[in-house]
Order: sequence, then C-alpha cells, then structure tokens
Amino acid sequence: MYDVLDSLLDPQRLIILLIAVAVFATILTVAAPMVEGDKLRGRLKLVAGERERLRAQHKANLQPEARLREKSKGLTTQIVEALNLRKLFEAEGTRDKLRQAGLRTERHLMIYLTIRLVTPFVTGLVVFIYTSVFYSDHIPPQMRLAAVFIGLIAGVYFPSLMLSNLITRRQKSIKHAWSDALDLLLICVESGMGIEPAMQRVSREIGSQSVPLAEELTLTHAELSYLPERRKAFENLAKRTGLPTVKAVVASLIQSERYGTPLGQALRVLAQENRDARMQEAERKAAALPPKLTVPMILFFLPVIFVIILGPSAILVLELRK
Repeated sequence: MYDVLDSLLDPQRLIILLIAVAVFATILTVAAPMVEGDKLRGRLKLVAGERERLRAQHKANLQPEARLREKSKGLTTQIVEALNLRKLFEAEGTRDKLRQAGLRTERHLMIYLTIRLVTPFVTGLVVFIYTSVFYSDHIPPQMRLAAVFIGLIAGVYFPSLMLSNLITRRQKSIKHAWSDALDLLLICVESGMGIEPAMQRVSREIGSQSVPLAEELTLTHAELSYLPERRKAFENLAKRTGLPTVKAVVASLIQSERYGTPLGQALRVLAQENRDARMQEAERKAAALPPKLTVPMILFFLPVIFVIILGPSAILVLELRK
C-alpha cells in the first residue's frame, strides 16, 4: 500500500495529474455553454410546478374535507421524521433560507436536513482516515483526535456556509437586475397595465439578465392569482429575496393595494432611489480602490520601476569597474 502511495505522491506523476486536471477543466469550461440548455426555461418550468402546487393548496383550503397533502416517503424523509430533525435544526427558519436560495420544495428541505446530520460524521471520518494513512507516524494520537474534532466542527458549519453562498449569489443577481425591473414595471404600470400582467411581462423581459428575479416575479404573479390575500403574495416576495430594496417596493405595493394610492408615482420615486443607491455603491467601491492597490503597487509595480530606472545605470557602473 505504501508503494502505491509513494508512486502516487511522486512529483512527476503529480505534475502530470495536475496538467490532466487543468486540461479537463479547460475543455469542460469551453464545452459547458455549448451543451447547456435554456436555463431560464428550466427554472420557469419549476415555477410552473410551484404554481400548480399553490393551486392545489388553495383548493384544499377551500375544501377541508378533500385536503391535499404532499408527502414524500423517501429515505431522507424517514430519517428526518425518525430523528425529529425539524425541531433540532429549526425547520421553519431553514425553510426560509432555502427559499431565498431558490430551493422551495419539501424534498429540498428533507435533503438539506439530512445533509446537516450526515456531513459532520463524513468530514470527521475523512480527517481520521487521512491522518491515519499519511501522518500516523508523525502525529501523536492526541493531535489526530483534535484534527477529527475540528473536522466534525467544520462539518457542522459546512452546509450552512454553502447555503449562505447560494443565497448571496442569488441576491447579487436579483440586486443587479432590480433597477431595470423597476423601470420596466413602471413603464407597464403607467401604460395602464395592472400589477399582475405587469409582473408577468417584466418576468419575461428580465429573464435574460437575471433568471432568479424572473423566477421570483413569476412566482409572485402565481401567488397573486391564488392566494386569498394579495398582501401575503407581496410579503412572500420580500421574504424570498431578503433584499431591502425589494422590501421597500413591496411596502409601496401593499400601501397601494390597501389605500388606493397611485402606484406609478411611488415606483418612479423608488426606481430613482435605487439608481442613486447603485451609483453611491459604485462611488464607494471606487473610493476604496486606492488603499487596496497600495500593497500590490509596493510589491509588484515599484520593484519593476526601480529595475527599469536603475538597471541601465547599474550596467554602466559594472562595465566601468571592469
């Protein structure tokens, strides 16, 4: 076994393996856009399924005697129910985070709760095997036990970290396209369209720029059609995105629904405020750029400048000494 490990850890074999991995990654990066399907169409298809679920739930609420319940009886569901992981991991808060990441179904919740249960043991086992195989002669058992404990702790936080990363990426995409979506929504509302057809039209137009935002607007349009309280549909939009700019627009939409205030004027003000906020954010990043460039300039630019300026003089001095 040690001969196999020594052959695998040979520097020449490692270099060949890294080159092969780099070539494969390059080919995959170039070929992925060619074989990738229509991402927007696939996500909107999932939203259509969510629309059907909302319709079934609304029918069940209207007819309690014929209540429809969706229960998945897979292995993950059995594990979650047997170990009571919903209460252990606070399933309602986890469900809200999954919705912000674009994972809305009950199956996603079951899988995530199961992953949170299994990941610490997997990472601890991987660390134990790695330290036992490669460092059994160099590290005392107490250090290996500490490494396994650190692996367990890392496994506890790893699923939450990945979920937070998904939420951040999704919010970044929504925030980037939200200003354009507000402008399109303002144009639709001022042209005489209602809020529902306006959202449906904007979701089709904004899909090329931000698939998550198109998905959220489509889902909000579906909720406006089936939920008994329209205010709840707007609040769900703010909860699923978790962005302050979206919450401000949602507050205006709720106020317009409740008091009959003109929606076009409110959207115009909010769109201008959002544009100003984006401009201020860009100015803040530009102002923070010079301090960030100080260290790279000292490490990389100044030595090159000194070589260019002092190099010819040093060459002449060396020639005169000869």
